[in-house]
Amino acid sequence: MPTIILFDDPVIRLQLLPFTYTRPVSAIRCGISKISEKWSSWLDEDVSYQTADYLSAAFPLVSSSDNIYINGGLCPDAGLVEEIQKLPPQSALVSGNDILTVRSNAAWQSDMGVSDFAQLIYAKPFTLIRNVWDIFALNGEQIKADFGKITANRVSEALNDPFTHCYNPANIFIESGATVKASILNAENGPIYIGKDALIQEGSMIQGPFSIGEGGVLAQGTKIRPNTTVGPFSKLGGEVSNCVIFGYSNKGHDGYLGNSVLGEWCNLGANTNNSNLKNDHSSVKLHSYVSNNLVDTGLRFCGLMMGDYSKAGISTMFNTGSVVGVSVNVFGAGFQAKHTPSFSWGGNAEGFAEYRFQKALHVAQDTVSRRNVTFGEDDERILKAVFEQTREQRDFEC
Repeated sequence: MPTIILFDDPVIRLQLLPFTYTRPVSAIRCGISKISEKWSSWLDEDVSYQTADYLSAAFPLVSSSDNIYINGGLCPDAGLVEEIQKLPPQSALVSGNDILTVRSNAAWQSDMGVSDFAQLIYAKPFTLIRNVWDIFALNGEQIKADFGKITANRVSEALNDPFTHCYNPANIFIESGATVKASILNAENGPIYIGKDALIQEGSMIQGPFSIGEGGVLAQGTKIRPNTTVGPFSKLGGEVSNCVIFGYSNKGHDGYLGNSVLGEWCNLGANTNNSNLKNDHSSVKLHSYVSNNLVDTGLRFCGLMMGDYSKAGISTMFNTGSVVGVSVNVFGAGFQAKHTPSFSWGGNAEGFAEYRFQKALHVAQDTVSRRNVTFGEDDERILKAVFEQTREQRDFEC
């Protein structure tokens, strides 16, 4: 098998900020798994990354004399995998203006285009994560696809709790070490996947499609509506609907979160809420890092997009279609701004100041180390690069 390289399409990478400030496109989680994990599983091969220079130490590139470059926003399926496995050397699989895959015996980058390659047209439907709202909008279908792949020819651990009630138990899969207590699991409309050592505490009510990763926790009385993913080592409470939590993030208390995406190492204080529907039911507009203006998502429901290492104080309120950057500390009365730039400290009512880098770095290091995870030099370099890249966005007095 050729070497597999997941490349960042430059347009898609911009459209997926703030999440791609701190990771390649293919390291985004949608469904049960990250896109990179999906490809590794489908192709039974290790993958590497072609991404921004400042991310390359943490997400290295490995190439050879025979490389298959795959669009990092592309989610695998049986049809795509079949075409990729028979892709001839020096050829590209394309659909309209989208470059899906390229097989090359030399180094290739997406800005080089595919004019020098034999172009094969892919006519079947495919799933490509292009915009931040696609992450939650496509999450339910990706949970179903990942569930089928992950659980194929495997047997779920038994559910031994006599006080837990299951609807359609054949569509529920429990990994080893997971604990479910006095909860309701309804998999009639989609699968429920409970990862290794996950904990579903008493009184939780779950509607599938739903996934919780390794070591994840649902607090007592949590209400999970369909199409929600809780990434590994995250804690969720309150009411949550159609959300994606990448991993290592907490919303451990009551409050509503809907049609939203949280990156890694985020924390929402008690009674934090977001709006996901405008009063006039018109389509939601969201801050774009491409145009620095609001863009129409075409969606009636769209909530909060929050980048890595960001936190919200107790009773914080986020308006419909809000974007919070990387390493933000936001708090205070009233609805917050539609866009809060990275490395900001404060609130819409109180005003903002720049979150001093050394202080933000110390908090990030402490946040990570409390989970017994190493915060290394690569992590520091990434945050420093994001701090510099986003400096112009912070136009408030510092």
